[in-house]
Amino acid sequence: MSSTPSVDESGPSNATTPSSQNKFFDKWRKEFSLLTGVGIAHDERVYEIARRNCERWKKEILTYSQYLRSLMQTLMTIYKLPGPLVVFMLKHLQLAGADVRPEHFPCVPCDRVRSGGFYPQMGAVVMCQGNFMSKKHMEHTMVHELVHMYDHVKFDVDWNNLRHHACSEIRANSLSGDCSWTRELQRGFVSFSKQHQACVRRRAVMSVMANPACPDQVAAERAVNEVWESCFSDTRPFDEASRLDPLSCASTDLAPSDMTESSTTTLHIGRVVE
Repeated sequence: MSSTPSVDESGPSNATTPSSQNKFFDKWRKEFSLLTGVGIAHDERVYEIARRNCERWKKEILTYSQYLRSLMQTLMTIYKLPGPLVVFMLKHLQLAGADVRPEHFPCVPCDRVRSGGFYPQMGAVVMCQGNFMSKKHMEHTMVHELVHMYDHVKFDVDWNNLRHHACSEIRANSLSGDCSWTRELQRGFVSFSKQHQACVRRRAVMSVMANPACPDQVAAERAVNEVWESCFSDTRPFDEASRLDPLSCASTDLAPSDMTESSTTTLHIGRVVE
């Protein structure tokens, strides 16, 4: 008697398993909910969209395409420009001993009054997801905070010293693009005479006032005034590119006398977990 042929009931080897089908459906359902707002809480949708935009813009800013890198290298050679500012700052931080990576720019929810912040203890620049008007706004914020990081690495900065804090704020606001004419126009400040200086001074005072070591506005204004001349003229690390005023970039001793260059201070860059 011949035996009955066995039947392979496992089906085709390339068949889609139920678990993979479920994963695909769950992913599709999540994308549909984010797109339409159906089947998802409002707060959760806002959070996820803001996080995705922040991560996408961050990646684009940190990883310019090869074409753009080549183009900017040409511009840097011909016109003595520093190139993409975030990439430029990361290069000089690395030269100063700080290897800053994408994970050191965590995207997190913040209050609505700020767009980012440098945290020396963490070795991180926090990006406030959902608080950026555009990718350019995010880029300005990253450069601003990287100037603080650069100062922390290069100088003996005491962030409880109002003069030190004021100097770094003056430099960060001046060099980052935070005080461009268009940004000031968006804030409702319009001026055709010394607009940049007025913006830098105003924003530096506001930041120093937020320092827990600052007793009042008078103390913040005094700290900014005391270091204004030297710190507004200090364009490091843009000196080499002569980005601003090449005459004022010539000096190597532009920071306040009590905020001197350090050969030993380095920034502790650790793993940042969102």
